[in-house]
Amino acid sequence: MPGLLASGGAQADYTWNFPPPVTPIARDTLKIHNEFMLIIGALFVVVFAIMIYSMIKHRKSVGHQPVRFSGPNGAVQWIWALIPFAILLFIDFVLMGIPAYHAVIDMEDTKTKADMVLKVTGMQWKWQYEYPESGIKFVSTMSTPREQVANREAKGEHYLLETDHEVVLPVGKKVRVLLTATDVIHTWWVPQFGVKRDAVPGFLRETWVRIDEPGVYRGQCAELCGKDHGFMPVVVRAVPEPEYAAWVEKKQAELAAASAGAERSWSKDELFARGKAVYEAQCAACHQADGKGLPPAFPAIAGSRIVGGPLLAADGKLVRDSHLDRVLNGKEGTAMQAFRNTLSDVDIAAVVTYERNAFGNDKGDLIQPAQIKLLREEARS
Repeated sequence: MPGLLASGGAQADYTWNFPPPVTPIARDTLKIHNEFMLIIGALFVVVFAIMIYSMIKHRKSVGHQPVRFSGPNGAVQWIWALIPFAILLFIDFVLMGIPAYHAVIDMEDTKTKADMVLKVTGMQWKWQYEYPESGIKFVSTMSTPREQVANREAKGEHYLLETDHEVVLPVGKKVRVLLTATDVIHTWWVPQFGVKRDAVPGFLRETWVRIDEPGVYRGQCAELCGKDHGFMPVVVRAVPEPEYAAWVEKKQAELAAASAGAERSWSKDELFARGKAVYEAQCAACHQADGKGLPPAFPAIAGSRIVGGPLLAADGKLVRDSHLDRVLNGKEGTAMQAFRNTLSDVDIAAVVTYERNAFGNDKGDLIQPAQIKLLREEARS
């Protein structure tokens, strides 16, 4: 019973209040919010108390008669108009305006004493994160199983708020966050950070965070960015600096290993297995888990004329509007995005091989990561 009561109390507190702030921005936002609510609440009580008192005290049933007047009535009317105006002016500009001004200036100061940079790119329906100083780049997608989304399994503890790759940041460091998008407007939002900033295609916007307490903090895209806008979570793990340094070293090693994977020859079964995982993480949201898509916006992979076409030209060059071209470069004017800069050579080779040999396509062919790497190098030259 005590545990149940504690759980209910925690749920009630979360329902009716902000989650505990863990950054200076979040604390300032909550502090100003609470101060403003007190001021607004006091104004509400005073104004409505005067109104209710006047209606009861001066009602017709106790003998009061309406006053008849027209036009200006001298200094008294001016006084009764100017006094409330002066009071509201003082409240707006002094009690509310000055604290809000200082908080906004602090929120927008992204460059002063920034310790590191995190670049966030929104895309339907996932986030790409880059650590420029460390050479780390990865894509983070929702990891909640589709069976839970379709109500075929019980919902997990962090339903719709869990990802395959977490953002890891050091505690106590000011992180300058740069935001952009590749397709439509997305919004990077973590409630406990007090940060909610739009990622706009063609623009580089910025904000900052300094996390004071280790922990895992969850948020999501807060913009109506398309069909699966509710399936674009953000998960940030804040760790002490030594643990962060160890994570950077580990992540760099993983990326180096992924790059080295393009140098060896992969079997069809290896590519198929890896491609299935890549497809489920990157492609199933649009083309569906069964490959049947949602035409006309999201064409089917199963039986697709493009997927069934040639992989490469006879001379080994990329064929325009081919299956591989669509995966690498996307298609302008549609929801099909380019994966050239978000997936590794191995992942692109794997997902192309999988799509050509799954959903009844049975092409029987494959493409090696080394071929993808060569195509990238030729495109850059």
